[in-house]
Amino acid sequence: MNVGNLQPRRFAGYAAIFDHPDRGGDIVRKGAFGRAAKAGLPLLWQHDRARRIGFIERLEEDDRGLRVGATMDADAPPVADGAGLSFGYRVRDARTVKKANGTYRELIDLDLIEVSIVNHPMQPLARVLKTSLLPQAGGGFIQGETDGL
Repeated sequence: MNVGNLQPRRFAGYAAIFDHPDRGGDIVRKGAFGRAAKAGLPLLWQHDRARRIGFIERLEEDDRGLRVGATMDADAPPVADGAGLSFGYRVRDARTVKKANGTYRELIDLDLIEVSIVNHPMQPLARVLKTSLLPQAGGGFIQGETDGL
């Protein structure tokens, strides 16, 4: 493949979904990412620090979860709408809660380290919503990124 023909791409999606247990029994609560940088975190392939494929250009918490917008390198593997997202973190504050359907760890305060494209996200609802070619100028999230929610 001719590298000169490759074009950087962007995506928007949710790296975390609030108040829904993941496959490991963790529940991320709104506000957990309050300390996170709003841009500049690495975008990795499958949490592999040796495979950085881009950067997070914007992130914010909304009522649904941690919404991210990323720029992928021109030579990054192809990523489609619906691809899995995940995040690397350190726990600053958490508590164990018992509910009728099990025991969970509530994640209240996290240090966000990276966001990754993954095949099997711990949180099945954490997904890429929309991909596009990198626009000439602008910023923010891709128009129509909430389609399908």
